[in-house]
Amino acid sequence: MEPGDRARVLIVDDRPQGTEPMRAALALAGYEVMTASTSNQALHCIEQDRPDVVLLDVMMPGVNGYELCTSLKSDPRTRLIPVILLAPLDESGGKLRGIEAGCDDFLRRPVNLVELLSRVKSLVRTKRLNEELISAENTILALARAIQAKDPYAQGHLERVADYASALGREIGLSAREQELLRKGGILHDIGKIGIRDAVLLKHGPLTKEEWEHIKTHPVLGETICQPLGEKALVLIIRHHHERYDGKGYPDGLAGEAIPLGARIMAIADAYDALTSDRPHRGRFSPSQALDIMRREARAQFAPALSSRFITLLVERRRLP
Repeated sequence: MEPGDRARVLIVDDRPQGTEPMRAALALAGYEVMTASTSNQALHCIEQDRPDVVLLDVMMPGVNGYELCTSLKSDPRTRLIPVILLAPLDESGGKLRGIEAGCDDFLRRPVNLVELLSRVKSLVRTKRLNEELISAENTILALARAIQAKDPYAQGHLERVADYASALGREIGLSAREQELLRKGGILHDIGKIGIRDAVLLKHGPLTKEEWEHIKTHPVLGETICQPLGEKALVLIIRHHHERYDGKGYPDGLAGEAIPLGARIMAIADAYDALTSDRPHRGRFSPSQALDIMRREARAQFAPALSSRFITLLVERRRLP
């Protein structure tokens, strides 16, 4: 640990005398140690001081450790704080209850102090890596919205594409995590346009061959920008959302099922919103006109089965013909 960058550990136990060896070992190892003897005290400390790890005794009166862990892990503000549950040797089924509560680790009492220090060190490292990823993600999301803001023809495009893509993912039975990746992909799919010259991006009228080749670089640049997020499926969506089902898309000319599922979904969501939005070189199509175009392009530009589900979804939702 760097000087001035001490990790904070909160020990929650209604028997302070039982925590002294842990407190002393952690303090000697360079951690800032805080203590609480009730769940209410623990919640107050977590809100005020944001510990890096919580050591939580499961046998506290009132709200016990399992219940407090469940509460922390269900709250978006605290769910990323690692929790180590401490249970006596005779606690039957304690580990299973801890997993169900969402704990990050589980130790039996009396605690082996060497093992405790190793677990805490590992969880602090993981928490800080997660915080770095979240910070990088927030920065990149803000960058994506800044790019959209400079294009008067793209207002709301990212959010609509995210909504369409996640709705189609839900329609075909993808998991909540996969739907969230589609939502992020919708926000980030065009982030590579930061590298496209404004004169090309906002040009009225047809693009020259050189300008078109320049536009086609944005998925690869977007992939590069988003690599630090460490989400392979998300990066594949960004790189491949302009592939075509017939293999005539870019950047890699992938065809059919070789195109990642998320990118096939994103291509449909992106195209529909583009068709129903004003563009520098044309006005918008009506929803009915856009769906007619997409029906004609099934098997060429879009995955047929996915395109059909998307059209059905929109017709049912919007009562389109």
